[in-house]
Amino acid sequence: MNKYLKFSKEVTEALKNNLPLVALESTIISHGMPYPENLNTALMCEEIIRKNGAVPATIAIIDGMMCVGLEKDELIYLAKEKDQVIKTSRRDIPYIVAAKLNGATTVSATMYIASLAKIKVFATGGIGGVHMGASETFDISCDLEELSKTNVAVVCAGAKAILDLPKTLEYLETKGVLVLGYKTKKLPAFYTKSSSLEVDYQVDSPKDIANIMHTKWDLGLEGGILITNPIPDEYSLDEKKMKKIIDNAITKAKENNIKGKEITPFLLSEIKDLTKGESLKANIELVYNNCKLATLVAKAYYSNDEI
Repeated sequence: MNKYLKFSKEVTEALKNNLPLVALESTIISHGMPYPENLNTALMCEEIIRKNGAVPATIAIIDGMMCVGLEKDELIYLAKEKDQVIKTSRRDIPYIVAAKLNGATTVSATMYIASLAKIKVFATGGIGGVHMGASETFDISCDLEELSKTNVAVVCAGAKAILDLPKTLEYLETKGVLVLGYKTKKLPAFYTKSSSLEVDYQVDSPKDIANIMHTKWDLGLEGGILITNPIPDEYSLDEKKMKKIIDNAITKAKENNIKGKEITPFLLSEIKDLTKGESLKANIELVYNNCKLATLVAKAYYSNDEI
């Protein structure tokens, strides 16, 4: 194994016994939600994965080590000490590791580290993508590049709703990334169950998803698979209302010249305030829903290497 990797006892045992593992990111803890909701959400995500029959592997960089699986005190640290934790994408990993700093991993960094640890399934809230106005700013998340080259299946509720979803789908198509909809042909829009956009294919069971994963990588087709999982009906927010709120948040970000890695945390915080906390509740519930599906997919993938 890579000398910069550190495994928790739970993950070590899972790898030794070939148990299904589900990777989790840590940016959602340090930069995605306020305290204590971030800590409670992180703990509940891990518990959902355990209850459904897999082993959680929350990923972060602690003191320069790429940690696969975190202890509770490490989760508490990430949740409370946000100012001491750097939002870490793939490009940041060498610096954070070399300087022995602490980093919360985004989708791209989590995918990369999960692949080093031979973990094939990763649950998150929503991926990054093409930002509004990217034709002028070129602000495109490296999550999309990571999906094009790293063999990890990512379960999400679509791309974050603050993004340009049509351009995000176009970019994924250009990069050859397969986009599946779990029991839906419509692309979920994070806070809302669906959008006017369509995914590549609808898939109706975790076993079928696992079969596609095996087939893709057996064929030598490098890169991830995006599994989009709609937020449950009872937590889905009104699409028109959310569009207006998101537009207002984006306008405020422009007025305050907020960009780069700071834009997503800012927008999520603004949207939480504008929805009086409704968006945060929806965000939490969609993550839980993704953890459950990711666990079922991981179990199906690990259960038989010749599905």
